[in-house]
Amino acid sequence: MKSLVRWGATLGLVGSTLLGSFFTANIQALALPEEEITKRLQPIPVFTVTDAQGAPLVQSVTVPNNNQTAEQESKTVDVARVFLSRQDANTFLANLKSKDPDLGNSVQVVPVSLAEVYELEKNSRNQTENLDFALIPKQEQVQLAQPLWQAQIEAWERQNPNQGQRSKEFQGVPLFAAKAGPDQGYLTIQLENGEQSIPFFFEKSLLQEMVDRYKQQQPSQANNVVIEVIPLAGLITALQREDNPDLNKITLMPSRESLEFLRSLRSKSNSSESK
Repeated sequence: MKSLVRWGATLGLVGSTLLGSFFTANIQALALPEEEITKRLQPIPVFTVTDAQGAPLVQSVTVPNNNQTAEQESKTVDVARVFLSRQDANTFLANLKSKDPDLGNSVQVVPVSLAEVYELEKNSRNQTENLDFALIPKQEQVQLAQPLWQAQIEAWERQNPNQGQRSKEFQGVPLFAAKAGPDQGYLTIQLENGEQSIPFFFEKSLLQEMVDRYKQQQPSQANNVVIEVIPLAGLITALQREDNPDLNKITLMPSRESLEFLRSLRSKSNSSESK
C-alpha cells in the first residue's frame, strides 16, 4: 500500500450517512451483497476462547429485555466473547485458569477472522437457541474514542434538534477516520491498483501517522483535519442498509498488534513452505 494520502471532496457525505444509519431502524435496499461485507471483514483477525473441538466458550449473561410486550424485565442469553486484542484474550484465559483451573485448562485462545464471527452471529439468529457474540474492544481505544464521540453526538443533536437526545457514552468497537480539505472529505489512500480507498482504523495512533503524513504533504490544510469515530456496528449497519457508493471504498485497517500477528503467520507459513 502506497503512502500517498489525499482528501476526497466528494466523500463528505459518508460521515453523516454512517451516523444516520447508526441511529435509524429504517432498512433500505441492501447496499452491498453479504459476500462483499464479509470480504471487508475477512482481513481482520480476532481472538476467541474455544474447547479442543473448536466450540466457543459460552457464558450465560442476564440482560435487560428490550421487548416491551414481554412480562419479564430481564432475560438470560448465551454469550461468546470475541477479543480484538490477542493480549486481552490471553489475559482473560489466564484469569479463567486462576479462578477455574479445570475449565481454564480445557480451553485455548484461537484466532479467527472477523468475517467468520459475522457469519456465525448472522446464522445464530435463525437458531432456536440464540448465541450472541460479544466483541471486546481494546479499552485504550474506547477511552480515546469517548471525547470524539461525545463531540460528534453534540454536533449531531444541534443539527437535528427534533430527533431527541442520543447517548454520549461510546459503546462497541471504535473505528477512527479523518476528514480534511475545504469540503471536509475523508482522507484516502491510494492502493496498489491505483484506486482510492477510505481507511477506517481500529487503532487511533495508526490514523494519526497517516494524518501527520498528510499535514506534511498539505501544510496549508493542517488546521482543517478532523478525526472522528464510528462504531464498527454502525459501519456494518450502513453497509447493509445504505445505498451510498462511497461506502464501498471503505477499507478496515487492523491494529498494530493485529498487523504483527498477521506478519508472524506469514513468516511461519513461509518457513513451512521452504522446508
